[in-house]
Amino acid sequence: MHHGGDLTALPEAGAELPAVERSVAREAARWLMRLSSGRATEAERRACDQWRASKAEHEYAWQRAQRVNERFGLIPSALGMATLNRPALKNRRAALKTLAALVAAGPAAWAAWRADPLDWSADYRSAAGERRDVQLADGSMLHLNTGSAVDVMFSATARLLRLRSGEIAVHAVADTAVRPRPFVVRTRLGDIEAQASRFCVRQEGAFCRVSVQEGRVRVSSAAQPGAPVSLSAGEQGSLTDAGVSPPSPADPHASDWLRGVLYASRMRLDAFAAELDRYRPGILRCDPEVAHLRISGAFQLRDTDAVLAALPATLPVQVRYRTPYWVTIGPRAADA
Repeated sequence: MHHGGDLTALPEAGAELPAVERSVAREAARWLMRLSSGRATEAERRACDQWRASKAEHEYAWQRAQRVNERFGLIPSALGMATLNRPALKNRRAALKTLAALVAAGPAAWAAWRADPLDWSADYRSAAGERRDVQLADGSMLHLNTGSAVDVMFSATARLLRLRSGEIAVHAVADTAVRPRPFVVRTRLGDIEAQASRFCVRQEGAFCRVSVQEGRVRVSSAAQPGAPVSLSAGEQGSLTDAGVSPPSPADPHASDWLRGVLYASRMRLDAFAAELDRYRPGILRCDPEVAHLRISGAFQLRDTDAVLAALPATLPVQVRYRTPYWVTIGPRAADA
């Protein structure tokens, strides 16, 4: 058991989490990796205890490092400090560096890491709640919704966007080259090819939805090669491991996020919470007791706290903030 040290400065429950100095975050990450290696000596464990007890910030950084590692599994038990300097184990040094960065950055950065750690190296990224507009070299426009990552790879023969994760809207213009290059959005599940058109692509795990607002696109599956499916304005289709679905009427609200709006029509509350969670750093949970409730309306995404604050006025729910980054929508208290 850990003893000693001045712990009065540790944050209280419900308080906003303070920042951690980078040097302290690195020390906490190193101690956690060393003690998780399975080869730590008793002397090292005592030294870690002494380090934790010496300052409240050390203990707080240690607790935060444990929470980050539990959530993301950055340090499996086989990883040890004793092997960090071996050239063949660069991935272990990367794990240490990432853990230290997340401890120092705090929950606002954890949401971005949660989606896909590789997204941090993408050409264009958007954080939770952020929307970005990018004008491409050919004059086309790329819009990134919350928590998205895209690589842009234009060449003499193709205009290629690689959607790593998230959701984008594209206004592809006709190519002015002598030999017009196709405009392609590549996802994990297949390609969307266009010329002059407006369309949205949302990729989540093993599902990708394509909706067309103007023009026409062709959707082809990576797993089930064959004739591509053509989608015209007002149509949508989906990509899965099973291939491309037939065209169906497009969701008229698929691009509402471009105006900063989340539209709901008798949406289950758990589904609504999952959608709203995309636009917030941290975690938003919905208690199973109220998951079945239905909600309708057009909600402004620029202030998700205001959206949450308005829920109890229309539904028998209560919104509880454990911290600004850990929020639960649950049943209203009996005496409320």
